Amino acid sequence: VQLQACGGGLVQAGGSLRLSCAASGRTFSSAAVGWFRQAPGKEREFVAGVAWTGGSKFYADSVKGRFTISRDNDKNTVYLQMNSLGPEDTALYYCAAKFGVVSRAPYNYLYWGQGTLVTVSS
Repeated sequence: VQLQACGGGLVQAGGSLRLSCAASGRTFSSAAVGWFRQAPGKEREFVAGVAWTGGSKFYADSVKGRFTISRDNDKNTVYLQMNSLGPEDTALYYCAAKFGVVSRAPYNYLYWGQGTLVTVSS
């Protein structure tokens, strides 16, 4: 599975962005996908995850109610809709895939995209 994340950019506080994670490989539709982020000087942290069916979704407390993860297996793409962005959301955002259930731990993911930068100005 190869992943490519895109959709990052510069946005003002209160704004929105939608990240996309496009995957290649026939097995993507059976993989759980997670979004992670890493701010300068901080550890990589779990943001959101979706099961391969798209039915089970998980969020970090810090983004619950603001971010929505979804997937379209026909398009081999997972999305992260981010609303009400604040400066604390500024980070490099990565998508990652694994087989089995969603995990909040980055080390459980085998496949990673290259990251897309989100910058939120106050």
